[in-house]
Amino acid sequence: MLQGRPQLRPDILVSRPLTRGPARIHLLLDPQTGARMEVAAKVHFVMDRLDGVRTLDEIGDDYAAQYGVRLGEPQWRQLLGLLYGRRLLVGTAHGTMPEQTERPRSSLLEGRIELVPDTPALIDRLHRATGFARRPLFLALLLLLLVAQLAGIAAHLPALAASAASLRHEPPALLAVAAAVWVSMALHELAHGLVGRAAGGRVTEIGVRWRLPMAYLYCEVENVRFFPRRRHQVATAGAGVLANLALLLPVYFVWLLLGEPTRTHPVLGALLLIGAGAGLVNLLPLSPLDGYKILEFLLGTAQLATESRRFAVLAASRLVRRGPGVGTYPARLRLVYGGYALGSTVLTGALLAVLGLFCRQLVPGGYAWFAGILPLLVLTGILAFRTWRTTRTTTTGGTRKSGKK
Repeated sequence: MLQGRPQLRPDILVSRPLTRGPARIHLLLDPQTGARMEVAAKVHFVMDRLDGVRTLDEIGDDYAAQYGVRLGEPQWRQLLGLLYGRRLLVGTAHGTMPEQTERPRSSLLEGRIELVPDTPALIDRLHRATGFARRPLFLALLLLLLVAQLAGIAAHLPALAASAASLRHEPPALLAVAAAVWVSMALHELAHGLVGRAAGGRVTEIGVRWRLPMAYLYCEVENVRFFPRRRHQVATAGAGVLANLALLLPVYFVWLLLGEPTRTHPVLGALLLIGAGAGLVNLLPLSPLDGYKILEFLLGTAQLATESRRFAVLAASRLVRRGPGVGTYPARLRLVYGGYALGSTVLTGALLAVLGLFCRQLVPGGYAWFAGILPLLVLTGILAFRTWRTTRTTTTGGTRKSGKK
């Protein structure tokens, strides 16, 4: 058995090393079926050497040198059985991995709807038509223009804010601005797909996802985690914001050329302010915004928000001398998870405070205090409901485990 030379299928995609909790993992994707799995670093060490040239005995020598333990025949049989069962080795028929996590059903609080019937075909057509926009000279010029535009918006911020505020008394104009911003967010998602497609990704779905109190468009690029270069991952995640700002360039130039306030000046000003704000908000490092994905790619982490919450709970339980604490986390991960837990909490609190102040301005009289705490009450209610639902489905066996190794 140890003289065998099994080979991993060459089309299997393997991600860069990622950290999830204190563990180091790799993600695998079977492009034939779309099935995924997660493997620990030791399993990846072996899989990376299954090239059809080295024998299992030779790979075992490398494993013993790396980890100080030699794999015996029972361990080899178990590992190879796993790989054969997942159809990951050359000579096995394509199939689906068992125990795949099913997509959760949509509900009032959370769900999604696909909007484009044939997303890959649409993205392929747009990719061919927009080749000029991927040239380095065009991108450099675009970035310069966007920086100049943001500087101009910042310099004229009071005037733009006054324009936006004046539309409170003109509902048709405000509705037109909202519709334009919604269209820009649709193009925001197309930009994700186009940049991901240019980097070798496969765009599978464009639609609307809601996770109350937020509802947003999304573009699903199937294999961003498997891009060989981190900069392509970051570019795919950040492309939407650049598209939002680029779409405002004509509006900005017209706004500047008009000079003296005209009838359309407040509409253009409001569109600039709200459009730029909607785009830049996506850079906040909060799930599920683009800034959160960028941060995950830069840090090489998976499920950063979830793992940060788990880290915070472990750290807090240790303070009251209950639980194992965070001793298994390396120093770098303590800084990453602890920093994100603290930073996201402060940022969320600041956003709730801003929303509270905004709500207070909308509700006059004695109910203003209630409007001020309404965002906090809504968020608390949603989190409590999700926790109750997760606990209920887990205890009743309604949640199927993904079977990841």
